Amino acid sequence: MPPKGATRKKAFNDSSTSHTPTLAETLSLLHIPRPFKNPSYTKNINRRTKNLKTVLGQERERERLERERRRGEREWVAGIGGVVSAGASVRGDAMDVDAVDANAPPPPSPSQQPAVKPHTVLEEDVPTYTSIEAPPSLLPQRHYCDITGLEAPYTDPRTGLRYHDKSVYEIIKGLSPSVAKDYLSARGVNPIVR
Repeated sequence: MPPKGATRKKAFNDSSTSHTPTLAETLSLLHIPRPFKNPSYTKNINRRTKNLKTVLGQERERERLERERRRGEREWVAGIGGVVSAGASVRGDAMDVDAVDANAPPPPSPSQQPAVKPHTVLEEDVPTYTSIEAPPSLLPQRHYCDITGLEAPYTDPRTGLRYHDKSVYEIIKGLSPSVAKDYLSARGVNPIVR
């Protein structure tokens, strides 16, 4: 409790002196307006948004039409009259360029092409990396730790759990068989745990 009669001294307030801004205040960008949008931006009303299913369906349809167009060109080239170069065989090993006659008309558009004949053997499209028909990788599958998700060079012989290092192995040693079985089932393995 302050003594009686004692009053606090007030800070000197001289209204005649102006506030001089500090260096930080002069370099500050807080007072500058910052619009988060471009003021000249206008929304394109004609553009429609498409969900992923629509985009993938359109891409699949485009690839299918491209494959049909290429098949039609191959059939058209094969139906020109069988003009084959001397080094090419007749059963289909020839390249498309070998069978094209210099005086032959260009291939017709897909709407003008005849229907596919059932007895015609067509060469299949080669699968690419992105196509769904691509074969699986021949590289060995990588093993990951069942506890941490890191690479796992070791496997516990008792439980079959994969682990990253000895600190994770200490945890695995303390697991009950039911918990170890849960970890294995999360990986998709269902062995009998001893």
